[in-house]
Amino acid sequence: MTPVIEAAVAVNGVQLHVRTVGDGPDVVVLHGGPGAHHDYLLPHFDALATGRRLRYYDQRGGGRSPVARDVPVGWREHVDDLDALIGVWGIAPATLLGYSWGGLLALLYAATHPERVGRLALVSPAPLSAEHRAEFERRFAERMAHPHVAGEREALRASGLREQDPSAYRRRAFELSVAGYFRDPRRARDLTPFRVAGRTQQAVWESVSQADLRNELTELCELSIPSLVIHGRHDPIPLDTAEEMAGCLGATLEVFEDSGHVPYVEDFEEFVQVLDGFLPKRS
Repeated sequence: MTPVIEAAVAVNGVQLHVRTVGDGPDVVVLHGGPGAHHDYLLPHFDALATGRRLRYYDQRGGGRSPVARDVPVGWREHVDDLDALIGVWGIAPATLLGYSWGGLLALLYAATHPERVGRLALVSPAPLSAEHRAEFERRFAERMAHPHVAGEREALRASGLREQDPSAYRRRAFELSVAGYFRDPRRARDLTPFRVAGRTQQAVWESVSQADLRNELTELCELSIPSLVIHGRHDPIPLDTAEEMAGCLGATLEVFEDSGHVPYVEDFEEFVQVLDGFLPKRS
């Protein structure tokens, strides 16, 4: 694997942290959140860098791409940033690999700039509709209230670990905060910890809620962009979301039977196999 290259790229009045690894056809990786950063996709996503170049970046308002509080961070600004980066890199039509919110961002970009997208891979994509978002929130809350998870949180509070080993306490607290995303909550220990910038997360979802995204995607559904949708059977995001997206795009839908929202952790080998067969690769 070629060395990892990290840099800051100025676009649209903000500085975005970018990370490039691998060599070959370009794939832009869009992390979830919103308001998170690309690091929590590692090291798992890097397994896809054999025979291709992965281009990650921390989206505005998250990770190592912070912005001032008066800088807008709605979905349209994220689309504009992605378009600017694709221009800087000179890789249009681009292959987009989006995870969770990043999958929805990839769709919004493709709907806005269809001529600049060559291929779409959506992993555990965030919901299109307010109804599906509400159902996700209900399911996630239900899982977090499960007696096993609630019991583990109470055990952590009573353990004294916060005073004895603050680093270990933070790690365990993170694992329990994301347990509801997994089919097996114990697998949360295998996810790289991350933080979400609350202002960015709220601003993005508010901007999304003000638009009927299915209307935004009407014209996209009439195109023939090669597309793949991956979704875990046990994802708290309803499978209907992935089925709707796949049907709209005419995409192949791969349902991972043993995964929740994080198939790159829960079913790593199948994740790599499926995406490696879909993403462009050096021959």
